[in-house]
Amino acid sequence: MNHKKSSGVINSFVVYIIFGIISFFVLYPLVYVVSSAFSPGNSIASVSIMPFGDGFTAKHFVHLFTETQYGKWFMNTLIIAVCTSLSTIMIASLGAYVFSRFRFVFKKSMLMSLLILQIFPSFVGMVAIYVILLRIGGLDTLWGLVLVYVAGNIPYNTWLVKNYMDTVSRSLDEAARIDGAGHFRIYSTIIMPVARPIITFLGITSFTAPWMDYIFPKMVLRSVEKQTLALGLFSFVTDKKNDFTTFAAGSLIVAIPFIAFFIITQKAMITSFGGAAVKE
Repeated sequence: MNHKKSSGVINSFVVYIIFGIISFFVLYPLVYVVSSAFSPGNSIASVSIMPFGDGFTAKHFVHLFTETQYGKWFMNTLIIAVCTSLSTIMIASLGAYVFSRFRFVFKKSMLMSLLILQIFPSFVGMVAIYVILLRIGGLDTLWGLVLVYVAGNIPYNTWLVKNYMDTVSRSLDEAARIDGAGHFRIYSTIIMPVARPIITFLGITSFTAPWMDYIFPKMVLRSVEKQTLALGLFSFVTDKKNDFTTFAAGSLIVAIPFIAFFIITQKAMITSFGGAAVKE
């Protein structure tokens, strides 16, 4: 009896040690960034490995909003993320409704082409994207970057929403049509409310993806006033500039809206993700 009790204590101790080590490696980088944001120094070499070991200052936050274009970068990123999310929801849901509810020639071929397009990573077409944006005047514009993100989002998300709409009973469509509803009214007032879980999931994922993307903004945007948060923040830690603490302060501010958004909408997100996964 005592041997079993001792074994249980040892097992619990080992489990606590393992989880403690894992928690340390997960939490320490986050605490280090928060500490760096309030550290008096500038470079990463001047920041103590002990969190808040160098003192406390808010000068980096003041520097961000008074001597850089951080507010402009934040607004540019917000515009791009919101426009990408709304455009993706509208185009993908309309396309999904057409593929789910209509029969037409080449329907299967078009669906297959969307699936094939999704196989290739976006980076494969970067040269073609650059040339197209150059020809249509989309380089160094926010709408050009939104166009890139929306075009990349449509194939997979159309498939995703279409498969969800296939599970919505067609008797709802027939009942609405008997009452005199047209296709757009059925789509907007019958299908979209029922498909709210997958639409919410689509809105969240298409909003967060471009928020801290670096590759495509680097290719499309050139002017300082058109830069996004990712480009602006990385300009603090180049090979010619080592302003890590300002970078940490900017990163911390970027995280705050996401934390607040998650706390406020966590119940709706869990319901949406679960509903999107188990809908039959």
